Amino acid sequence: MQTQWSLQDAKNKFSQVVNAAQAGTPQVVTKRGVPVVVVLSAESYDSMIQQERLGGSFASFLLSMPTCDDVEKQSSGFQLREVDW
Repeated sequence: MQTQWSLQDAKNKFSQVVNAAQAGTPQVVTKRGVPVVVVLSAESYDSMIQQERLGGSFASFLLSMPTCDDVEKQSSGFQLREVDW
């Protein structure tokens, strides 16, 4: 579970923020009550970047979805109807 820190508390207790992040718990830092940054371990960051490079992002997933043209090319026996926008 992630922990939230105000910016001032995070500055005053930065060692605790870093230690908790190293232990595997992301630390959220807020400014005026709004989350602005997340401190996480280098290991977690590297893992996240590696997954992104391997195509694990949500955007990559959406871009890999078949288009209407792809569906029409399949020999499934059904036709898509034309829609006027």
